[in-house]
Amino acid sequence: MEIESRLTWQHASSRRHAVQRRTIKGLRWWIISLIMIGTIFNYLARSSLSVAAPTLMQTLHMSTQQYSYIVTAFQACYALAQPVAGFVLDSVGVKIGFAIFAFGWAISNMLHGLATSWPSLAFFRGLLGASEAAIFPAGMKSISQWFPAKERSVATGWLNTGTSIGAMIAPPLVVWCILKFNWQFAFVLTGGVALIWVGLWLVFFRSPAEHPRLSVDEAEYIRAGQTRAQQSSAGKPSWKEVLKQRRFWGIGIPRMLAEPAWQTFGAWIPLYMVTVRHMDLKEIALFAWMPFLAADIGCLVGGYLAPLFIRWFGCSLITSRKLVITTGACLMIGPALVGFVASPYVAIALFCVGTFAHQTISGSLFTLASDVFGQHEVATATGLSGMFGYLGATIFSLIVGAVAGTIGYSPLFVCLMLFDVVGAIVAWRLIREEEKTDNAEIAIESTLSVRA
Repeated sequence: MEIESRLTWQHASSRRHAVQRRTIKGLRWWIISLIMIGTIFNYLARSSLSVAAPTLMQTLHMSTQQYSYIVTAFQACYALAQPVAGFVLDSVGVKIGFAIFAFGWAISNMLHGLATSWPSLAFFRGLLGASEAAIFPAGMKSISQWFPAKERSVATGWLNTGTSIGAMIAPPLVVWCILKFNWQFAFVLTGGVALIWVGLWLVFFRSPAEHPRLSVDEAEYIRAGQTRAQQSSAGKPSWKEVLKQRRFWGIGIPRMLAEPAWQTFGAWIPLYMVTVRHMDLKEIALFAWMPFLAADIGCLVGGYLAPLFIRWFGCSLITSRKLVITTGACLMIGPALVGFVASPYVAIALFCVGTFAHQTISGSLFTLASDVFGQHEVATATGLSGMFGYLGATIFSLIVGAVAGTIGYSPLFVCLMLFDVVGAIVAWRLIREEEKTDNAEIAIESTLSVRA
């Protein structure tokens, strides 16, 4: 398989010499920028509901529990669609597959404006969840193709910033739409902008082997820096084969335990700040974006921490990822303390610590899938682990809706920290067998020039 992969790259290199078109320096970073923009639009669409929730609960006469059903409709459909999305992307290719899903989420979000009751809103929310499920399988498959192993955590960090930027833009934009027009227009706008991105994606994205603007030097730099697992690019994706592997469960279980935190931050913070901390809609617009700015920083810091851990401690690629996960799990003490502070502004600050921590964990778990699975199955593995993540988030959201009104939110925030600590322990226990291989690969990679 490695020989076949090398021949494919050599054939593509020969074609580039023949075409003689002007190349773009550092093209891989332009590609990840394009994907990050798509992620921004993805999370802008999904984050619109939480900001509009106080308005919708009054307009559509919803209870907290009914709102939890709407949230879980998205999460359940997202969970079930993730392995399907991953399989489709591995089967038909990331360019066409991602465009189809992105078109679907744009239309689904715009349809939210037609909702007249919580069941109809839950239906449209489910459509959105199913169509948005491709975002990370597509992103990680693209990163596995375009980046050498030592740069993948940084690339994933930049990809992951799109989630936080989208969630950060949503509060002021959605509140402006509601105050200036109505809540229906907020969903039409936040969904419609994704249609522009679909056109950009179809025009500009290619795989490295097919991109006419990729230089020969950069193509060789990418190929030479990939791990042995990544150079395995032949064969059809198989859910069964992925699920049989111990390393998959070392990613899937921690994702199942970590995802409830992000979904809680994204779906419940504005409602919590209104109902418990008594903020009004304008204060939500002023402050609710701050945790997602902290999440952006967490994405980038988490991405750069892995190479730093390798340099500081001389550890393997896989160990560096697990050290980042452990660091994030320890920092989850921030949201665990929210219930013990009186000031709503201190509560926002502690949520900021939590979103920062979660994104360091999330980025490392995503990157691990691209480290230990071949290009022919990385989207499938990411989709399956995402399914487990969103199943955990779905269950936790139902629990929040059922008990937040009686026991309050504070015990639930403590649970989020405990989940991530357990997830870190599981990752250390189950992902072990690749480390000897990666130590050798890191030694090789450290001698490669970064002139590309």
